Amino acid sequence: MEYITVSAKTLDDAITEALVQLGVTSDQLDYQVIEKGSAGFLGIGMKQAVIKAKRKEEIKEEESEIEFPKVDVSLVKEPLKKEAKKDTVKHEKEGVKREPEKKEQAKKEPVKKESPKKDSKKKSAQKDKKESAKDHAEAGAPVKKEAELAKVESQTIAACEKFISDVLKAMDMDDVRVSSSIDEEGALSIDMEGSNMGIMIGKRGQTLDSLQYLTNRVANKMQDGYVRVKLDTEDYRRRRKETLENLAKNIASKVKRSRRTVSLEPMNPYERRIIHSALQADPAVSTHSEGEEPYRRVVVTLVRNR
Repeated sequence: MEYITVSAKTLDDAITEALVQLGVTSDQLDYQVIEKGSAGFLGIGMKQAVIKAKRKEEIKEEESEIEFPKVDVSLVKEPLKKEAKKDTVKHEKEGVKREPEKKEQAKKEPVKKESPKKDSKKKSAQKDKKESAKDHAEAGAPVKKEAELAKVESQTIAACEKFISDVLKAMDMDDVRVSSSIDEEGALSIDMEGSNMGIMIGKRGQTLDSLQYLTNRVANKMQDGYVRVKLDTEDYRRRRKETLENLAKNIASKVKRSRRTVSLEPMNPYERRIIHSALQADPAVSTHSEGEEPYRRVVVTLVRNR
């Protein structure tokens, strides 16, 4: 197809005019610029843009003549099969290698899981033995007299009385009189007499027990051998023992009536021993201690199989 010549004020106008005349789109237009054109100065010396344009030639025949090289499909399939076989062999080998690892892990896992259980069972068994030993010691029928008690020396008695007097003075209780004696068991028995001695006893005898503990420490630092100190005031120890024995009998009656286990309030070893001893001769109930110091308490249980 021959070129046509198109002129317009600007190059863009010339290209548009060519597209209209040839009836083609911009991608089908082939043109050459002959004159770009210029606007001049105030219209003086203005030149129009001139182009030559024609429709682009179609290349259908050339495209149809293009031949793609033929590929032998058998050559492509065979390598794929070989690669697939290699992959399956690899997976099979890996599966063979991994199976023993799984078996080894299965063997190891039970050992790890069982060891904590065994340890916990051993610990619980040891704890039960210790607890039962404590209960047996507390509920043991006759408490053996401590033959190893040392003879209390005069300097030990003087040191204990001085220590207690100093404590009383610090509490502004100068009117309290302190007296000492050796009881039938060979222990140092110290008694305090005065007004407002309830302060020295405290709640459930806690203050008196604490002062007794400290006095025992003082006594055993003064001489060789073991010295036991018993501290009392206003006959509190005897009255407390009677109260606990009556409490034990009442609790035993309650357990027999209700057929339910009853737990007492926390007590020190000396008071728990009084409860155990008071109910030891009753075949209808049994006693044992539970908990840790200082919250260890006596539990009274009904004996069902009699």
